[in-house]
Amino acid sequence: MSLRLNPTFRDQLTRSDRTLYGGWICSGSPVAAEIMAGAGLDWLLIDMEHAPNGLESTLAQLYAVSGYASTPVVRVPAGDTVIVKQVLDLGAQNILVPMISTPEEAKAVAAMTRYPPVGVRGVGSALARSARWNRVDGYLQNDAAHISVFVQIETVEGVANARAIAETPGVDGVFVGPSDLAASMGLLGQQTHPDVVAAVKRAFAGIAAAGKPIGVNAFDPVAARDYAEAGARFILVGADVALLARASEKLAETYIASTDKVPRASY
Repeated sequence: MSLRLNPTFRDQLTRSDRTLYGGWICSGSPVAAEIMAGAGLDWLLIDMEHAPNGLESTLAQLYAVSGYASTPVVRVPAGDTVIVKQVLDLGAQNILVPMISTPEEAKAVAAMTRYPPVGVRGVGSALARSARWNRVDGYLQNDAAHISVFVQIETVEGVANARAIAETPGVDGVFVGPSDLAASMGLLGQQTHPDVVAAVKRAFAGIAAAGKPIGVNAFDPVAARDYAEAGARFILVGADVALLARASEKLAETYIASTDKVPRASY
């Protein structure tokens, strides 16, 4: 029996003529992941960096969303060779690696996703879901066709190096994280501060000059639309836990008198 894997997120971005909007899955719950997958969003970010996710729960979420049209991307907790290998072997076809600030770091990440002699990925596809236990013909020889690799710029240094990072062979796109970038600029919690927005757009310019798709996180609809107009091709616009938090607060407010009228930001 020979099986064919789904197109990668890189392929989806290439053939789309519009910005792709995604949802962040931070709960660690396959039930929440499936609910998000059926919502009609273009893509989903299964997060291992800021969520209670290990290999088993990430695998469960990949299973949960596999019957839906939304494309899953897994954010690994760090650019670590062993972690990247394990997540790819789970069958994740699209990964996002956080905190990349230099082209050297981006080059190392790209190498983690490719088999020798191009890269350093360990060979275990016959034992893993990645190649469907050797049911995907030519998986080893065509590894680059089955995987897309995205890196995340989140520091002032990363903004300065945006073009060089995006030009790194094996990097298929770059995602800009305004929250950690704001912190890097001494503006913690001020993702929509004009200086932060300007820095995000400087990163956009460098990534665009390299001809790579640009991604960004923007839960504020005004910011999301502004970034789309500035060239963002894939945008995270909400998260499962944030949707639940804000909706449950609204429910309580509807029925229970409270002196707490402070609006809560989702991200």
